[in-house]
Amino acid sequence: MNVTDSVFLLVVMLVLAAVPSASVALVVVRSATHGFAHGAAVALGIVLADVLFALLAILGMTVIAETMGSLFAIVKILGGGYLIWVGVSLLRAPKPKPISASGSAAAASWMASLAAGFVLTLGDLKAILFYASLFPAFVNMQSLAPVDIGLILIVTVLAVGGVKLIYAYAARRIVGKLSGRVNSALPRRLAGCAMIGSGAYLVSKS
Repeated sequence: MNVTDSVFLLVVMLVLAAVPSASVALVVVRSATHGFAHGAAVALGIVLADVLFALLAILGMTVIAETMGSLFAIVKILGGGYLIWVGVSLLRAPKPKPISASGSAAAASWMASLAAGFVLTLGDLKAILFYASLFPAFVNMQSLAPVDIGLILIVTVLAVGGVKLIYAYAARRIVGKLSGRVNSALPRRLAGCAMIGSGAYLVSKS
């Protein structure tokens, strides 16, 4: 995995992490009601779950690549098709639901916030399939080295954690200025185009 592939993977994951979602809503609400530290704790929980999913995807795809050999191209084509489908779904997705921060601001533990982010993300098991489809577009799974795994995990932490921390920091401003709604279509459109491009690139490499 060279520097160029690492940068492209980082950009794609940054855009995806910025898409309004349940995890973004949880970070914003927790930060707006309990303070930045709780939003950051939620972000940490999300990152931990994403790192777990990324590792499972990497290990699974490595085993498949070693087992199937040249037939692994079929898996890459299927993965590319899945990414394209995800991209089209993002482009056609409706506006996100309102985010309300008017709930109780009663005391909450830092660990509870971390657990909330971890459990929410862990409940989205299709994330494994997503990562398993995305990574082969940027790294050769048939010759995966420890340094490649390290780079993928670093990119995952920087992209997911960095974006979620920005949401946590800007939570009160987001809730106030957008009247409780994160409704910009731009992140979804950028993410959709990124997924379609990644999928097409993966298919072309098969």
